Amino acid sequence: MPGFEWSTAADQRFNVNLSILFTELPLLERPAAAAAAGFSAVELWWPWIDSPTPARSELDALKKAIEDAGVRLTGLNFYAGRLPGPDRGALSLPGEESEKFRANIDVAADFAASLGCTALNALYGNRVEGVDPAEQDALALENLVLAARAADRIGAILLIEALNKPESPLYPLVSAPAAVEVVDKVNAATGLGNAKFLMDLYHLSMNGEDLPAVIDAYAAKTGHVQIADNPGRGAPGTGSLPLEELLGRLRKAGYDGWVGLEYKPGDRPSAEAFDWLPREARAAR
Repeated sequence: MPGFEWSTAADQRFNVNLSILFTELPLLERPAAAAAAGFSAVELWWPWIDSPTPARSELDALKKAIEDAGVRLTGLNFYAGRLPGPDRGALSLPGEESEKFRANIDVAADFAASLGCTALNALYGNRVEGVDPAEQDALALENLVLAARAADRIGAILLIEALNKPESPLYPLVSAPAAVEVVDKVNAATGLGNAKFLMDLYHLSMNGEDLPAVIDAYAAKTGHVQIADNPGRGAPGTGSLPLEELLGRLRKAGYDGWVGLEYKPGDRPSAEAFDWLPREARAAR
């Protein structure tokens, strides 16, 4: 498959999402596998899908695995329910799921702080049948304010992500403007200014959005970028998205943050899914 030009890749800081890549390995082996593939930074969805408050021993074991691998944790999701699976977050779901999210806020923030991670992603959650969307949105804002304050306490940003409607039909934030509107509401409510947009170019492309226009409009409000090719959500070069050009446009627009590799390896070991990226471009500089 075509590789990125070194001139473009040299300007990027890539990290590997260990919740979609290296999943053929147990969780505690994935940080070392990412390091062996040449990467120095990783990100994670909340790894304990059944527990917002796992045992200290489980948190400590993952922390040790990341430290022993010599990689940096650059992004972490708050508890989001069954992900991968039918759920798309918990914070706007009245009742038990909202309570689980609240119970997770300080656990996730403290774990992130223990590893120097400064970005926490809060997935909004699906619409619930029989519940007024306005009620869900009010609950979401309450919980996002709590999350933003916890992130601020550890010197981190709070990320709010747009997903795509074909794969997440019950998720309300399925456009860049919809997610940025929530970012602005959270910042207005807290006065902290640490809520940012998570720009996932795969999801936005699945929604049919004008990606150059999104970049131009929202690069300044973007706290993290994730990539996968489309169609297929595979590695760059497996689909038709001009990812090299889009990342270059992001750089020109002033984005100098992390680019998370959040794609499926396909029918091969994850270690073989990075041939598009020169090895010398994988370790963050």
